[in-house]
Amino acid sequence: MPKQVQLNLSPTAAADEKAVLKISGTLTMLAPSDISSIRVIKRSVDARKKNIRINLTVDVFSGNETPPLLNPYVPTDVSRQKEVIIVGAGPAGLFAALRLIELGIRPVIIERGRDVSSRKKDIAKISREQVVDPDSNYCFGEGGAGTYSDGKLYTRSKKKGDNSRVLELLCLHGANENILYEAHPHLGTDKLPGIISGIRKTILDAGGIFLLEKKVSDLIIEGDKVKGVVTIGNEIFTSPYVILATGHSARDIYEICTRHNVTLEMKSFAVGVRVEHPQDLIDQIQYHGNPRGEYLPAASYNLVRQIEGRGVYSFCMCPGGFIVPSATSQEEIVVNGMSPSGRNSPYANSGIVVEIRPEDLQKYSGYKELAGIEFQKYLEREAWKNGGHSQRAPAQRLADFVAGTASGSLPEVSYFPGVTSSPLHSWLPGTIGRKLRGGFRLFGSLMKGYLTNEAVVVAVESRTSSPVRIPRDPITLEHVKITGLYPCGEGSGYAGGIVSSAVDGMRAAEAIAAKIKSA
Repeated sequence: MPKQVQLNLSPTAAADEKAVLKISGTLTMLAPSDISSIRVIKRSVDARKKNIRINLTVDVFSGNETPPLLNPYVPTDVSRQKEVIIVGAGPAGLFAALRLIELGIRPVIIERGRDVSSRKKDIAKISREQVVDPDSNYCFGEGGAGTYSDGKLYTRSKKKGDNSRVLELLCLHGANENILYEAHPHLGTDKLPGIISGIRKTILDAGGIFLLEKKVSDLIIEGDKVKGVVTIGNEIFTSPYVILATGHSARDIYEICTRHNVTLEMKSFAVGVRVEHPQDLIDQIQYHGNPRGEYLPAASYNLVRQIEGRGVYSFCMCPGGFIVPSATSQEEIVVNGMSPSGRNSPYANSGIVVEIRPEDLQKYSGYKELAGIEFQKYLEREAWKNGGHSQRAPAQRLADFVAGTASGSLPEVSYFPGVTSSPLHSWLPGTIGRKLRGGFRLFGSLMKGYLTNEAVVVAVESRTSSPVRIPRDPITLEHVKITGLYPCGEGSGYAGGIVSSAVDGMRAAEAIAAKIKSA
């Protein structure tokens, strides 16, 4: 059995394999020559004090002991097995498909967008030509929204499923194994396309079906049972089991559900802006003026405060990253953030958002359960207008925004389509702008130097999560009224982010397999 030890090291020592080996040997009373290998279990940066330390938990193996290998993925040939339709090829849909194959069931993935390679061209058009393809963009296409917007894997809760298996499957498809032990694992938008392509190959090799550029236009529902889906062009795909894994931006799916009287619910969500600082400034703040050097990662932050009874917090913080255009139609501005695996951009950005609850949306009550979507649309159209009716985003220097002063000029930013100086303080809804300004003041007191005109706020960050939930039974995971319909992932309102969505997809697959077995 390996001996597990806790190490608290300087960044330099933590990066030195020989130093880690020597210290581990001392703590386990093993000579370095007796140690066969060391496996890192956990790694985190402790930057609470000026003397920055790296915390490592390692397993020390000796003699003939070796670290266990990743649990392999063992697919079976499902080409002649029962079929389950999966709408959406994001994390929930892809991992549902992988799990169905393990359970001897054939997944039929139907995705409105293009493959990962083609998506690159469509994404480039947004910056170069200011053109948004409504079916192939930062949100839609193979791999879902996470593929070209960062790949953070921060979920560690095990309440809803096996997070570790999701991480293993990502590693088996090309991810760096450091995601298994980093406190804040991150894939990087430059690595994700290859991983997603590998997952598609696994699904196809096992006999699964992967249909791209096919947009679902309707559900086939008879009585209280789902029978399949219809795509644009009136193609019909039938199965008594349909997994809805469409993500938080597939608003047309909610409209389809409404037409069929599929029960929906409003839920809380958040909207706001994305703030960008020079990465060097965030490093200086978080590392207490220490030079980052080559052994520390680009510094990040996590901020949250209550303002007027609502949470104001950082969201999807991207050290060494870029702000990206995440609109899904032409006349709207939506911003998000991403980082490459090296996190080597000179910019640090984060969403700073305000909690919105259903009771805050009385003005949109006529839209019933879709009130939150209409509010998102309003903000996105306002950002379009104030950005100059293009994908150029409205922006303002941070201190000017807090002071309510127009910015005469703007610093260089990472947002590829460009920005336009705009008085965000004057057109963002009053309660949102006021809470954001209050939040930035408090954040400035927590991080000295954060509230500065070196930083810029860019609008609007509106797609943090779905404002709609598709309610389901907590045990069977089926929709509360429609038999055979399995809403999962971010679009269902039951998950957020890559890992939790993937776990949710796997749970849906297991629920369907259990039902098939008991039938």
